[in-house]
Amino acid sequence: MNYCVWFTGLSGSGKSTLSLALQQDLSASGVNACVLDGDVLRTGLNRDLGFSPEDRAENVRRVGEVAKLMTGAGVNVLVALISPYRADRDRVRSLFAPGYFIEVFVDAPLLTCIQRDVKGLYAKAQRGEVPAMTAMTSPYEAPLNPDLHLHTELEPLTQCLARIKALLP
Repeated sequence: MNYCVWFTGLSGSGKSTLSLALQQDLSASGVNACVLDGDVLRTGLNRDLGFSPEDRAENVRRVGEVAKLMTGAGVNVLVALISPYRADRDRVRSLFAPGYFIEVFVDAPLLTCIQRDVKGLYAKAQRGEVPAMTAMTSPYEAPLNPDLHLHTELEPLTQCLARIKALLP
């Protein structure tokens, strides 16, 4: 049975970096894995969605359904998506058999994320150009009991990857 690793956290916390590094590592070991990145999905599948709570919920729902379809087709799926609301992440978890949805909280302090700001989103939000920026003008509900809690400002990438791989079925 294939699994879904769901990376959740603020913009700039390291979700995409971790998911892409894990995919490369798994692929090098002969494991079929695909990354579903929220930024990429918002340019195609979810381009019709905004950032209201309802649109964010629909974004997570769609990504969860795609992840479920892909795991059913024999692909391990690595999702890098802010997914700010617990209830939405819990709904996606319910699509998977126990143990095959792994929620990874990619945690970095807001200040660290602002300093990283590779996409320039926080700077735009500070100028009022991004009206619903998660953790600034829109809430982020951190997981209460994630399968794994990573502190990317303290843990090097290799250590984070080893911790994730130790949880894979």
